[in-house]
Amino acid sequence: MLVTTVTNGVKVSAESVFQSSHSDTENSHYLFSYRITIENTSSETVRLMSRYWYIFDSEGEAHEVSGDGVIGRQPLLKPGELHRYSSACPLASGIGYMKGHYVFQKSKNDQLFKVQIPTFLLEAPWLMN
Repeated sequence: MLVTTVTNGVKVSAESVFQSSHSDTENSHYLFSYRITIENTSSETVRLMSRYWYIFDSEGEAHEVSGDGVIGRQPLLKPGELHRYSSACPLASGIGYMKGHYVFQKSKNDQLFKVQIPTFLLEAPWLMN
């Protein structure tokens, strides 16, 4: 399911897919891929500087991940431009979720601001109600 939020003129959409061919459910290894689309709907040019993720696993510990950019990049987005990327997340169970935020910088004055990443589910299909 696609989920979307808009914060300070930046639209973030996320969706996840269970990767059965890369999972070993008998040994508690569930892999989920996710796709993120970031669209600059503001009138200013902005650069994605960093990310923060909170990852919840119903059978394991929650994890926090932070770092510069996304998948090794710090994309610059002019008004109307978008950036898409895909990544993956392993869990010890078939149920969890991810949420977080990005830190962006405005090009005209270097001001930093946070953009929320919508909470999206990580669920193996047979566990969904």
